[in-house]
Amino acid sequence: MLNLILRRIGIAIPVLLTVVTLTFLMVHSAPGGPFDEEKAVTPEVLAKLNEKYNLDQPLVVQYFDYLKGVVQGDFGPSFRYPGRSVTELISIGLPITFELALYSILFALAIGIFAGILGALRPNTPLDYIPMSTAMIGICVPSIILGPILTLVFGIWFEWLPVSGWGDMPGDKLLPTLTLGTAYAAYCARLTRGGMLEVLNQDFIRTARAKGLSETRVVVVHALRGGLTPVIAFLGPAMAGLLAGSFVVETIFGIPGLGRFYVEAAFNRDYTMILGSSIFFSFLIISFNLISDLVAAALNPKLRD
Repeated sequence: MLNLILRRIGIAIPVLLTVVTLTFLMVHSAPGGPFDEEKAVTPEVLAKLNEKYNLDQPLVVQYFDYLKGVVQGDFGPSFRYPGRSVTELISIGLPITFELALYSILFALAIGIFAGILGALRPNTPLDYIPMSTAMIGICVPSIILGPILTLVFGIWFEWLPVSGWGDMPGDKLLPTLTLGTAYAAYCARLTRGGMLEVLNQDFIRTARAKGLSETRVVVVHALRGGLTPVIAFLGPAMAGLLAGSFVVETIFGIPGLGRFYVEAAFNRDYTMILGSSIFFSFLIISFNLISDLVAAALNPKLRD
């Protein structure tokens, strides 16, 4: 297990360095600068601003200065929020984004695992076809389309649920959670069905049934551990996708999370906010992938080598 952790950390370091380098180059290669849209700014003031934020230095010098700050945990000041650091803005938006991702993954696991087990226990029947067909639809419809549809139906036509905000009124977290979690519920359903079908055809399952164990005990005690291995391996990339997908959902529903800060930074050319958010999200993605690998290895010792 320790070797697995060390290997993953050895891979993570060059990946993070690549993310920092590519993001830095792409941001600085975009036309314009963070202060180009400032009104009534004289060339002298603009030069002072560039000097203050180290933008008057050669690109190589800026890169290594920024890299030094990142190693020390300093993502620099925000260009668009005077007096506030990128770290401070991340600490403000992250809890909301993480809460949205957590609700979405719990919804995805609850619906997806139930539908997958149901389809595996009754293959090639309506109890299999209906959930799997619905799952395929959920995979094909992106959140940028599903969100407005849910808002139109449940928020405007029926007026059952609020269409914006987060924690401001009862029920305002439901539509964002459904929008973000639906596609992942579909993936979980298909992965659970495939994993359970494979396990249910194993000899030890036939032995358990031959001993007279109830079907519930066979599924819960013997089949689930192996059948859910694909879902557990999927949780790391799923959490990463949920955090990245929150950008769109937070913008649609006006949620003041980290994704919304990132979108605003992109429009406002807030270099340090874009860089800091990208690095932080990359770190989270790598961490969640590591956790899912460790859990999968704990359930399946063959994966530890």
